Amino acid sequence: MDQDMAREETTHGANEWKKRAPYRAHEPNEHFDAKLEGNCHCGRVKFQLSREEPLDSKLCHCTTCQTQHAAPFQWAAIFHKDDINFADGHHNLEWYDPTSKSIEHKLPCKVRCSYCHSPIMDEGRRMILMFPSLIHLNTEKVKQNFKPRCHMFYGQRVVDVPDGLPKWDGLSQESNLIEDSPPELVRDHERKREQERSKRSQNGENK
Repeated sequence: MDQDMAREETTHGANEWKKRAPYRAHEPNEHFDAKLEGNCHCGRVKFQLSREEPLDSKLCHCTTCQTQHAAPFQWAAIFHKDDINFADGHHNLEWYDPTSKSIEHKLPCKVRCSYCHSPIMDEGRRMILMFPSLIHLNTEKVKQNFKPRCHMFYGQRVVDVPDGLPKWDGLSQESNLIEDSPPELVRDHERKREQERSKRSQNGENK
């Protein structure tokens, strides 16, 4: 799970979720610039996105994602909460809190269709992780926009993916680059880490 999803927050009131992003229904006279559309497997939940390119796109190999998606890894695209509009199916959404293993809206949480159980997104305190396989990526340009940019928790992988992308053993930018990450990226990352260690040493932070 991405670092933006890691801080807990509980929503108060049974219907409080209806009044805030990402679930707030847009009134007919409210402007929402829908650029992309998507839906769950059964089609009861339909959503729109106001941007054609996510803030980031990653492949996560952590064991939680493997279990939750019954797949070797999760493909997630990061968006702001205001980037999504649920056009239909608000009443068909349900939440799962992986910490307490209960069906409740407690952040961070999993969001899915209550009928076909397709995972729609992970909701965090500030961001959402959408699953691009539900989004209608109708053009080559849009497909390229959603192309994964790195792997996370690659040390927990169950399959090798020799695609030349950066591969982190934990959270991206906060852990070690491993396996077939681009050599120049590894060198640059290690150079920055050494500069930070040297700076801490000069400031007496390592004493």
